[in-house]
Amino acid sequence: PIAGNFELTARCNFNCPMCYVHMSADEVEKKGRELTTEQWINLAEVARNKGMLFILITGGEPFVRKDFFEIYGAMKKMGLMVSINSNGSMLEGEILEKLLADPPFRINISLYGGCNETYQRMCGLPMYDKVLKNIITLKEHGVDVRLNLSITPYNCDDIEKIYDIAVKHNIQVKASSYMYPPIRLEKEIEGYGNRLSPTDSARYSVEWDRLRFTEEEFKKRAENMKKLIEAETDRITVEDGKKKTISKDMVLDMNDCAAEMETDSKAGVTCRAGSTSFWMTWDGQMRPCGMMPGPTAYPLEVGFEEAWNTIREETKKIRQPAKCINCSKKEVCGACAAVCVAETGAFDQLPEYMCERTENIIKMTWEKSV
Repeated sequence: PIAGNFELTARCNFNCPMCYVHMSADEVEKKGRELTTEQWINLAEVARNKGMLFILITGGEPFVRKDFFEIYGAMKKMGLMVSINSNGSMLEGEILEKLLADPPFRINISLYGGCNETYQRMCGLPMYDKVLKNIITLKEHGVDVRLNLSITPYNCDDIEKIYDIAVKHNIQVKASSYMYPPIRLEKEIEGYGNRLSPTDSARYSVEWDRLRFTEEEFKKRAENMKKLIEAETDRITVEDGKKKTISKDMVLDMNDCAAEMETDSKAGVTCRAGSTSFWMTWDGQMRPCGMMPGPTAYPLEVGFEEAWNTIREETKKIRQPAKCINCSKKEVCGACAAVCVAETGAFDQLPEYMCERTENIIKMTWEKSV
């Protein structure tokens, strides 16, 4: 493994409705205790010895752990490139002093709104002023800060404010209007989430693009999107003695032959999850990706190497829907194995929410560009 994600806790001082992991302290105790300081440090050391170079500390909110700096400091001493995910609300006082004394490779802070009222609505606390102050302080002291924006029904009206904040303070911001259904919390709620409709998710995705691109860049983006889809449509082939191109008029009739067109190189997990990276949950489960409910291995029980080998082999078996693999819009769509299982409960079932969202992104991008 080159990279590891260490989810130190499911606890958080915020209560965001779309979160895939957040639990109260009582819920954590009922479902299983968090790993100890020593267990996290040992896992990081074994993973480092097996080749891991990069580590992301995440949660929940990792700074709620009183032993955070003991774990963090040990990882830094191992020579690992340590990044942190945080909501930014606790980065003051002694915590801030310790971070500035020994800064991470990067800290990713979720900026959930552009005012205290939005924070109250989305996170349960009016923390905007405090979070922004902490972000600016880190930036002024030379810490590499990146912003994450989750666009939801609770903060969608603030996206222009958030973009302006990022520009004003010269901070990179990554936004997403797609929220994974939190099936890690409840396996029965696939496809459900406190999120925008597919149409609204597409609309705000396109609006975000219009904010971050010039008019000329946005128009070029639309043109390239159209060319990419057309190229994918013309490229699709089937085996029938010889390879042959399917015309655009035949795309709608591809369902019957989609399965035999599937190729190993595109059918499975196409990102680094489960091949060169892993995710450790707060209670000691190893998975390919934090958005997936499985496959799962238990390094504290069987050892790191056996758990990692299990994850790699099980990840290779994952197959996405044939319709996704052969879709002409797949390079525009954000569907992946994690999306499929979160939306449907199975890796090989079609994520219709994402299909509808993608269709609308294409349509709206083209309409806004002309």
